[in-house]
Amino acid sequence: MTRFLISLISIFPLICHAGGVDQLQSFFSKTQSMRAHFHQTVVDSQGRKVQEVDGTMQLQRPGKFRWDYNKPYVQQIVGDGEKVWLFDPELNQVTVRTISSAIGSSPAALLAGSKEIEKSFELRDEGRQDALEWVMATPRDEDNGFEKVYLGFQDNLLKEMEMRDNFGHITVIEFSDIELNPKLPSQTFAFKPPAGADVVGE
Repeated sequence: MTRFLISLISIFPLICHAGGVDQLQSFFSKTQSMRAHFHQTVVDSQGRKVQEVDGTMQLQRPGKFRWDYNKPYVQQIVGDGEKVWLFDPELNQVTVRTISSAIGSSPAALLAGSKEIEKSFELRDEGRQDALEWVMATPRDEDNGFEKVYLGFQDNLLKEMEMRDNFGHITVIEFSDIELNPKLPSQTFAFKPPAGADVVGE
């Protein structure tokens, strides 16, 4: 579960009636913040469902984001612009990493990273037999854990994200109730480890 959460930290809406690549690039120039609900499903290399969870996400570029996973897998991920905090209430454990090491050339870079996205990803429009406009992002760094990331848009919003890792797992995130450029309080992206929690990492 934790591996998916750390890698995932990612998502976005877009603003132009064009192909997937154009919409992804438009995100960086026109979207400063976002709030949405999501439904996440993970299947293994045999096609068996290993996780299904709902939650809410918020982001503020550059580098700030918050994912709150609800039952049955309660988790919280907060990126404060310098560090990324992952809190597991069941284990009462906090994992912390610098934002540069947590993002790097990962799917998270598509969300909160640099506008120069093509330095980290090779992008191309990906046609599929459905109602979405898809873009495929292939990491240039082969050691980042993911083989492909797909983003599907409809009516200028990111509706779905699909990540395929090096172990054959597929993580699908579907977005709903998307708000573009909402005003988000600064404390949204502040995190303080709970008293008594075990803190590990950098």
